[in-house]
Amino acid sequence: MMKRATGRRDFLKQAGWMGSAAMMAAMPQGAMALGDVASSGRVVEDAVLIQAEEAPKHHIRFAVCGMSHDHVYGMIGAIQRGGGELVAAWGDEEDKLAAFAKRYPGVKMAKTQDEILHDGSIQLVLSSEKANERAGIGVRAMRAGKDFLSDKPGITTLEQLAEVRKTIAETKRIYAIMYSERLEVKAAVYAGELVQKGAIGKVIQTINIAPHQINQRPGDWGGGMGSRPAWFWNDVQFGGILCDIGSHQLDQFLFYTGSKQAEVVASQVTNVRHPKFPHFQDFGDMMLRGDKGLGYVRLDWFTPFGLGTWGDGRLFILGTEGYIEIRKYTDVAVKKQGNNLFLVDGKEARYIDCNNMPLPFGPQFVADIVNRTHTAQDQEQCLLAAELSIKAQKNATHVVLKD
Repeated sequence: MMKRATGRRDFLKQAGWMGSAAMMAAMPQGAMALGDVASSGRVVEDAVLIQAEEAPKHHIRFAVCGMSHDHVYGMIGAIQRGGGELVAAWGDEEDKLAAFAKRYPGVKMAKTQDEILHDGSIQLVLSSEKANERAGIGVRAMRAGKDFLSDKPGITTLEQLAEVRKTIAETKRIYAIMYSERLEVKAAVYAGELVQKGAIGKVIQTINIAPHQINQRPGDWGGGMGSRPAWFWNDVQFGGILCDIGSHQLDQFLFYTGSKQAEVVASQVTNVRHPKFPHFQDFGDMMLRGDKGLGYVRLDWFTPFGLGTWGDGRLFILGTEGYIEIRKYTDVAVKKQGNNLFLVDGKEARYIDCNNMPLPFGPQFVADIVNRTHTAQDQEQCLLAAELSIKAQKNATHVVLKD
C-alpha cells in the first residue's frame, strides 16, 4: 500500500533537495526537516504518517444512548475509523434527534434506552447525554454486557464514581471517557510520542490553558450556533467548570507526567459575566501535585469571536532537557491552522506541523473491545482524572470579584 505523501515532501522533490537514503535516515524520526527559517531561527518540520494506511482490522456494532452534546459526532467518527458500525441511537431531545437522523439516515432510532441496552448484538454504547446522567447509562450498559464510551465529563459525583468502579470490577467491562483534547488532537498525540521517547527529558510540569466559547461555531467537537440548553447552566447537570472541561486537562496532566497518584492542591471558581445563571461558573483554575510531576490548569468561557475558532487551547510541557508547547486549534494572528507543536531542547527550537499525524484512539479502542485490552486508554488513569476533576470542583473556593 502506498505511503502518504505530504506537500512539504513534494516541495523538497521539486527543489532537488531530496538526498540519499542515509540523509533521510538522519532526519528526526517521524518528521521531514525543511531547514532553518531565518526570520524565526526555528527549524520547521512536518510530522508525517510514514506507515502505510490500513483498513480497520476489526468490526464491532455500536449504538448511541444519549446525544445532548454534539461531541457525540466526533466520538462516532473515532469508532468508525476503528471499524465500528453505527446501528442504533436513542435521544430525548427533539432538535438533537432531528439533526442526528439527518446525518445518519440509515441508523435505527430507538424509542427507549432499554431497546439499545438489551440488544445482544451491540458491543459498545456511546453517550453524550446530559453530563450527570452519563455514568448511570454506563453502569447499565456494563451490566448488560457492553463496553461504554462517555463524552467528558464521564462522571460528575464521587458516588457515581464508586458505582462505576464497582461495576467494572464485577463485570470486567470497559468504561472509557473521551478526553478529546488529548485523544483527538494530533499535536497532543505527537507530544505524547515525543515525551515517551525522552525528547525533553523527565517531565516536571504541565500547564494547560483551556479557554472555551459559550456559543460555538459548528463542528464535531464543538456546538452549533445559538443558545445553550438549560442543563448547560446548571452545575448539578453539567458538573461545574472544573469537573466538565477541567477533566480534559486532568487527563493530560496524568498522561504527560506519568503520575499514578495525584491530588488537587488548590482550586477556585467564579462567575464573572453570567449573573442570570447563578449555578454556572465561567472561570476556574487549579493547582495539581502528582507523584511524578506538577500541574496548573486555567479554564474559562471568554473566547471572543475574533479568534475564529472555539478556543485557543494551549499546553506547555516542561522537562528537564527542554519543553514543548502545543497551540491546538489556531496560531493566533499567524495562521488559522491548528495542531502546532513547538519543541525546544539543547540543540535548537523547532516548529512541527502535526496535521498529517494519525489519530490512533478509535482503532486502538475497537481493538481493546475485541481483545479485552486497555491500549487506547488506561482504565485507572481514566477514572483518576475523573476523580480529581470531581474533587477539584467539590472543594473549590467560590470567589466573588468586585465590579
